[in-house]
Amino acid sequence: MVTPESIQHNIAQGMATEHLSVVGDGRHFEAVVVSGAFAGKSRVQRHQLVYQTLGDRMREEIHALSMKTFTPQEWESSR
Repeated sequence: MVTPESIQHNIAQGMATEHLSVVGDGRHFEAVVVSGAFAGKSRVQRHQLVYQTLGDRMREEIHALSMKTFTPQEWESSR
C-alpha cells in the first residue's frame, strides 16, 4: 500500500526541498513541496520535477496526487 511517508521519502531523495509534507488516505494524496529548484519554472514544469522523483510509481501505484509547489521566497510570502 502506498503511504504518505513513502511518497515523501521518494520526493526527498529525488530533489532538495526546504519544506515537504504529504498527506493522504492511501488512494488520494496532497503534497506541499518547497524547493529552490522551482525558481523560474512554470507550474507544469514544477509538477514534472516532482513526478520525476516518483518515476513509475505515478503510473503504477499512486492513484491521485495533487501538489502545491513553491519557491522558498513564495513559501515565506504565503505564510
